[in-house]
Amino acid sequence: MQIALTTMNRRTWLAGALIFPLSGMADAQQGPLVEVWKDPSCGCCKDWITILEQAGFSVRVFETGNNAMRARLGIPVKLGSCHTARVGGYAVEGHVPVREIQRLLREQPKAIGLTVPGMVVGSPGMDGPVYKGRKNPYEVLLVQPNGETSVYQKYL
Repeated sequence: MQIALTTMNRRTWLAGALIFPLSGMADAQQGPLVEVWKDPSCGCCKDWITILEQAGFSVRVFETGNNAMRARLGIPVKLGSCHTARVGGYAVEGHVPVREIQRLLREQPKAIGLTVPGMVVGSPGMDGPVYKGRKNPYEVLLVQPNGETSVYQKYL
């Protein structure tokens, strides 16, 4: 009887050893962590965060410190928006589409990050029912290490 329990305990331990690494793999497959600094009452920021989460990103939200983090990450004030994020070592300022964030992480250019200055109607998070389908053209800008920008993607 003692031998049967020992064999059973080994089987249980082996089964657990096989299951736990698999559960860890599921966490590892979750998207990159995006840290977001925003005003606690900003609805469009919450909508943008929801879009990121739906695209598979992990998101950690800080309900204050947007301006300080923007300055710390090197985004010029004139390129600012209502929220500042950091992902994969890059700054992401404002309502940048998921597609461009994924492209940035894939291509890894030498840059500070991306920005959509202001709060453009029709950009992700600024496209809810309150805007009644309106869309304004905008550009996603790549912010170079010297603070200069170039157009990364146009949205019409």
